[in-house]
Amino acid sequence: MDLQETLIITKREVEWLLDIQECMDAVAYAFKLHAEGKALQPKILGLHVPHGGFHIKAGAMDLGRPYFVAKANANFPDNMKNNGLPTIQGVIIVCDAANGKLLALMDSIAITVIRTGAATGIAAKYLARKDAKVATICGCGNQGRVSLKAMMTVRPIERVYAYDIDQTQKNKFTKELTEALNVQVIPVDDLGLAVRQSDICVTCTTSKKPFLNKEDVKPGTFIAAVGADSEDKQELQTTLLASCKLVVDILEQSATIGELHHALEYGVVTRDHVHAELGEIIAGSKTGRTSDDEVIVFDSTGTALQDVASAAIVYEKAIGAGIGMSVNLANG
Repeated sequence: MDLQETLIITKREVEWLLDIQECMDAVAYAFKLHAEGKALQPKILGLHVPHGGFHIKAGAMDLGRPYFVAKANANFPDNMKNNGLPTIQGVIIVCDAANGKLLALMDSIAITVIRTGAATGIAAKYLARKDAKVATICGCGNQGRVSLKAMMTVRPIERVYAYDIDQTQKNKFTKELTEALNVQVIPVDDLGLAVRQSDICVTCTTSKKPFLNKEDVKPGTFIAAVGADSEDKQELQTTLLASCKLVVDILEQSATIGELHHALEYGVVTRDHVHAELGEIIAGSKTGRTSDDEVIVFDSTGTALQDVASAAIVYEKAIGAGIGMSVNLANG
């Protein structure tokens, strides 16, 4: 590539380049670096508009080469129904953090879904019971699909309950994942009943009202709460959060936009209730699961560290394979 050229990478190319296991390894390393004080604190900015919202997440890390990555995502929950467009749309910019060069622009949809699923898989590795075999996926979109794939790399999942308010999505998820993953997937209408029979529950919806209650969760359950990535979203009742062992991705971010944010706002917990950041558990400075009876919640708000780790993989593999379109944005 010319020194002034920027690589353009499409969604399909990202999906081809970014493997879930490779992403899990990279995201775990990014969390560990942060826990060890070797990565800058990531930053976020959110803006709401009438039918959705936008957020910008930015971070920088040295991954053998210093990278700065910023992601601008739009999130419009009713987009497919109203406009025939994806719920999430956006772009990721990748820069050399040593000199500011714009290395790449890439579609953000696939990276957002894959790196979020990767964090769920990593959290399950450290926080779910080792014999966890039954899972509930609440939210049967692409995030639910990738989350299940990631979890199945770390736990012997044999049965999956699929729940979604959209019956078409739920049935499609059931058919596709039963065939693709060779696992028993059962569509359900009663979320509480399904969760009470599960060892793991992943909530990955756009809900703005809590729907998972303390009474629905049996001892020993691991819950990955993925949906709350802005301050107006919530999936878990605050009483559930107050009664569990709570692990967050980044404390400051969870306290600002995650499930923790709501529990703090209602005064049911303080920040001291947080057991650890996931990176601290990966680094070995904090414990993960210590009892088969613990209910553990992972408050996954989605951090820029995950974007940096994932986008760096995509960029480096694209360069190596000659994938993507090079353009000179400076000179037209």
